[in-house]
Amino acid sequence: MDPETSEKLMADLRAVVRDAEALLQAAAAESGERLHEAGAAAGEGAREAAREIEEQVRRNPLAAVGIAAGIGLVLGLLLGRK
Repeated sequence: MDPETSEKLMADLRAVVRDAEALLQAAAAESGERLHEAGAAAGEGAREAAREIEEQVRRNPLAAVGIAAGIGLVLGLLLGRK
């Protein structure tokens, strides 16, 4: 692979990671709001589930970013098809 192609690939990968991080942050903010509303409506069981989800995301942030990047890549490929 020539250096120009390598640089283009790295730039594209950096853009995917940035987009995935932005998507993850937006999803986390929206999910947090929804989980809070659900917790208020459903009681202690929903609050406990929300705490568990948040704890898992905090323990594995790179996995969450990786999943978001993978989803973004798949969506990009699907939407880019003619």
